[in-house]
Amino acid sequence: MQEIQELQSKLGYFFKKIELLNQALTHRSACKIHNERLEFLGDSILSFVITNNLYHRFPEVDEGNMSRMRATLIRGNTLAKLAKEFDLGNCLWLGIGELKSGGFQRESILANAVEALIGGIFLDSNIKNTEKIILNWYGTRLIKINPGDKQKDPKTRLQEYLQGRGLPLPNYLVVQVRGEAHEQEFIIHCKISGVQKPIIGIGSSRRKSEQSAAVQALKILEIA
Repeated sequence: MQEIQELQSKLGYFFKKIELLNQALTHRSACKIHNERLEFLGDSILSFVITNNLYHRFPEVDEGNMSRMRATLIRGNTLAKLAKEFDLGNCLWLGIGELKSGGFQRESILANAVEALIGGIFLDSNIKNTEKIILNWYGTRLIKINPGDKQKDPKTRLQEYLQGRGLPLPNYLVVQVRGEAHEQEFIIHCKISGVQKPIIGIGSSRRKSEQSAAVQALKILEIA
């Protein structure tokens, strides 16, 4: 399949065991053999690789700042951006329902697939090779990142912005929860004093959807 070959070229890795790649690209809505276990493995590997890189690059930086930098690098929207750079959505295997609802574009599904690919690459090779590939994927993102306010999570930045201007804190309201228990999607409406434009966040958990809404709010307030 041409798309799979092109994907491997973009990833910078060609699988020896193609079944691992196929599994990494398979959403649980499509098949009993899906990518959630690989995602679980890849999540931990990604966290280790990024943590190790930051630890050695910033020997004078405290734990709090390093944690915020790591959170910025491994959060869902960052992984979804990587997935889009790989055109990963075109290669995912989704169930009919997910296809109809645009699952191949959903950030949570894309981010999970990136983590699953990391898990698959590790099982297909070794940790040293996997680390090299991850660092290559991140490229300038790692070079540009530095300790500072920009690394605070979106909710914290939004809260501090409003507090600094004597404004009420944002109100996050769950307006809808859709999907089955294993694949829920939360839709949050964020209300901010003086902002009339609807601010909506979507994520696989309440926390993630609130962060997503905060990102949208920061953009509206032009402080993203």
